[in-house]
Amino acid sequence: LNMFLEEANNERMHLLTFIKLKEPGAIFRASVIGGQIGFGSAFFLSYVASPAFCHRFVGYIEEEACHTYTKIIAAIEEAPKGSDLSAWRTEPAPKIARSYWKLGETGTVLDMIYAVRADEAEHRDVNHAVSGHTDEMNPVYNPEEKLNKMLKRYVRDVMGKNDKAVGTTGN
Repeated sequence: LNMFLEEANNERMHLLTFIKLKEPGAIFRASVIGGQIGFGSAFFLSYVASPAFCHRFVGYIEEEACHTYTKIIAAIEEAPKGSDLSAWRTEPAPKIARSYWKLGETGTVLDMIYAVRADEAEHRDVNHAVSGHTDEMNPVYNPEEKLNKMLKRYVRDVMGKNDKAVGTTGN
């Protein structure tokens, strides 16, 4: 569940970043919210019926997003110098994007789009993997493995404290 919450937060950052680039009006924002309500309701009902289908569907949407961002990147890189599109090679990315993707102060819109495409590729892989393993442990996010690592670290820390305590009493 945490993995999907992180993915949802990541998608929210995509939305916030592109809103900063475009600054859409009230009608556009209202239509996006309306679309989210309609799609969200239909998706919820679909997920109740078949989570595997929904993850596969999202995997394909993310796959298409990867193709789209790849085309956008190519268009920016191949745009003639001085064109509006070529400006994105040097135009600073919105501050929210530079911070979230750690692009630094010189991070450009092109750098940001590379980062968004990488996110979409990860979401694609996660959703395709989960759709085929609904009855098994998630192959991408294993909370048992995470817990075991945490417990091993805890035991190592406790044993280290015991060794120090024994060492000080033996002197």
